[in-house]
Amino acid sequence: MNRLLTGIIAVTTLFSPCLSFAATDSSPATTPSVSASPAVPAEKATPSGSTETRFRVGYVDMRKIAAESDAGKVAKAHFEAKADRHKAQIDTKQKLLEKQKATLEAKLPTYTPEQRTAKIKEYEKKVNELKKMLEKADKEMRPMQEELTKELYGKIEAAARVYGAANGFSIILEKRELLYLGKGIDAEDVTAILISELNKK
Repeated sequence: MNRLLTGIIAVTTLFSPCLSFAATDSSPATTPSVSASPAVPAEKATPSGSTETRFRVGYVDMRKIAAESDAGKVAKAHFEAKADRHKAQIDTKQKLLEKQKATLEAKLPTYTPEQRTAKIKEYEKKVNELKKMLEKADKEMRPMQEELTKELYGKIEAAARVYGAANGFSIILEKRELLYLGKGIDAEDVTAILISELNKK
């Protein structure tokens, strides 16, 4: 019977005291977030007397914008505030289960077979409650994460559109998309500029 209890108690180790979503990345999972891929420098010099048409390309580091812009910081703060409330509740529940586990292990030899079965079932029920609490928190946080990401991306896109049109850019794209640049293309990192533009709003 001790081995049966140990097996049930071990279920609690499946549940981390930290929510998976609490460790917030500056750019959450659903998003058009960007890995820092190195950009290939463009050939900027135009041969003397050449009439070659040149295209001006801007690129941005989305992770940096999300981390350093005011809009990104506000979105992260809202998400983490709610995540921390869920985490506090889950931590409290888990600590209580750990105490109950220790008490049950100490008293188990003194129980009758019927009492052992009842106590084990009671403990197993509380483990399942913790599991449901984790699942509920995750369901609540995912839509919030997606909405905040969508809103932030929309602001970045709007700022890029306005700045690009006003400054003669043919296109502004994410840094990870910039794998190769051929002749006739001038590339410029406009990440810091877009952060500045976002912070004006």
